[in-house]
Amino acid sequence: MNLTKREFMQVLGAGTMAGMGLGRYARADAATAEAGLYDIPKFGNVSFLHMTDCHAQLKPIYFREPSINLGIGSMKGKLPHLVGEHLLKVSNIRPGTAEAHALTYLDYEQAAKRYGKVGGFAHLATLVKRMKASRPGALLLDGGDTWQGSGTALWTNGQDMVDACKLLGVDVMTGHWEFTLGMARVLEIIEKDFADKVDFVAQNVKTNDFGDPVFKPYVIREINGVPCAIIGQAFPYTPIANPRYMVADWAFGIQDDNMQKMVDEARGKGAQVVVVLSHNGMDVDLKMASRVSGIDAIMGGHTHDGMPVASVISNQGGKTLVTNAGSNSKFLGVLDFEVKDKKVTDFRYKLLPVFANMLPADAEMDALITKIRAPYEDKLNEKLAVTEGTLYRRGNFNGTGDQLLVDALMEVQGADIAFSPGFRWGTTLLPGQAITREWLLDMTATTYSYATLNDMKGSDIKTVLEDVCDNLFNPDPYYQQGGDMVRVGGLQYSCSPLQSMGKRITDMRLNGKPIDADKTYKVAGWAPVAEEARNQGNQQVWEVVETWLAARGGKVSTRKLNAPKILGALPNPGYAA
Repeated sequence: MNLTKREFMQVLGAGTMAGMGLGRYARADAATAEAGLYDIPKFGNVSFLHMTDCHAQLKPIYFREPSINLGIGSMKGKLPHLVGEHLLKVSNIRPGTAEAHALTYLDYEQAAKRYGKVGGFAHLATLVKRMKASRPGALLLDGGDTWQGSGTALWTNGQDMVDACKLLGVDVMTGHWEFTLGMARVLEIIEKDFADKVDFVAQNVKTNDFGDPVFKPYVIREINGVPCAIIGQAFPYTPIANPRYMVADWAFGIQDDNMQKMVDEARGKGAQVVVVLSHNGMDVDLKMASRVSGIDAIMGGHTHDGMPVASVISNQGGKTLVTNAGSNSKFLGVLDFEVKDKKVTDFRYKLLPVFANMLPADAEMDALITKIRAPYEDKLNEKLAVTEGTLYRRGNFNGTGDQLLVDALMEVQGADIAFSPGFRWGTTLLPGQAITREWLLDMTATTYSYATLNDMKGSDIKTVLEDVCDNLFNPDPYYQQGGDMVRVGGLQYSCSPLQSMGKRITDMRLNGKPIDADKTYKVAGWAPVAEEARNQGNQQVWEVVETWLAARGGKVSTRKLNAPKILGALPNPGYAA
């Protein structure tokens, strides 16, 4: 894509557009605020709508954005590694507005009460219909992590989300957590439910034996007479971050060379616009954009970064836009292209937050959700306790929701230390809200959520922490896997993100005493990727936590975060804890 100086200035000033002058709507009623937030003028002749990482959240939720999203090395101070006021400043969004609440943790509890819940497929459907009505021919792209993340998705084997996405009008999708349903189930959905309706694309998934493509690498769709290619990029580290046995016959990877081949092939077939629908994670997308030419935009997911402005990355062929549309059906990205003389000449990008109080529920989608949930409502709504403090997950090192999990694992299983995976999905509860089974499953529902208890030497504990820390803070994005740091209960430690592998974790202590490298400790955890774990008869993690909640007397006190001491990396505009 070729951008003129004027267009570059448009990108740099995109925050003004992102803010949409919402200051005057900040204290308006829902109808007036809605008019300011969702009235986006049509631009150009080719439009893409983008959702990603909804994690099976069909109903409106609360979701707190992170206060820690550290960027190190060349990424320090750059998107997506900005939080709070720093993110708002770059995006030119006024604090206290609806968008400021959607994008940041600032004044979270007060703002959440004021603006209400976000997301929900019935409200998202209303917004999608509006955007498609104002942008004839627009395609809805789903970046994946759609069929996992809730009790109903687990119990229906993803069918609830498949049905909802078909009704929503998804045109093209790629995947990640979808693969944890197993190869047979994924193929069954694509061949039966998606046939002639939704294209599942992934250029980087091949068979292990002969290297044949498992899925279509791309599709070419016409939008208002303009041939547009959508190339899929599934999560490249699926067999590492998730159980290998679930995708035993398939090979993944980043595969820049094949991506370039697919771009060139699509261009050779007449594509005038090339968009990559990616689940790489934003840092990986930014690097890919600098290495592969001929891509007009990478619309990304996986790292749950709600980005109100597009990043513009230079490469040998010109420039590529990189966007990311957050998570939990909380946002809808809208990318408009002006295409003239068979090439992109200009663009507009807007990230729209989905506020349930500002968007009426679509009746047809609402009826489907009611039908889907009906057999499970009593089980989902069972009250397990009431939380006295905010429970959230998102953040590089820990969240109060995961603190609850590790506290429960240690106490119920008699462990010295507990680990909870650095998953970025999971919803938020405000003080005084009920901890229901639904919320607990929102935090834990996978197809391999077995609770574990193992004897580990101190040296092995350090190895685990070093390995996960390298996945998060390796200076080369291609060696990052996009999750957050493993959450730790019981153990205190220091973390030096700027150090090299093996040197980031220091001063590990248990009850104030240094961890002995040769001593054995009881370590609880959950979601093991080893295949043998599924045959050990272990309880599911939510069963362990329910036992703990039942002993709380109906209330759970505010969780005190067990977070590491950060050395050498502060101050940082991605750190506001």
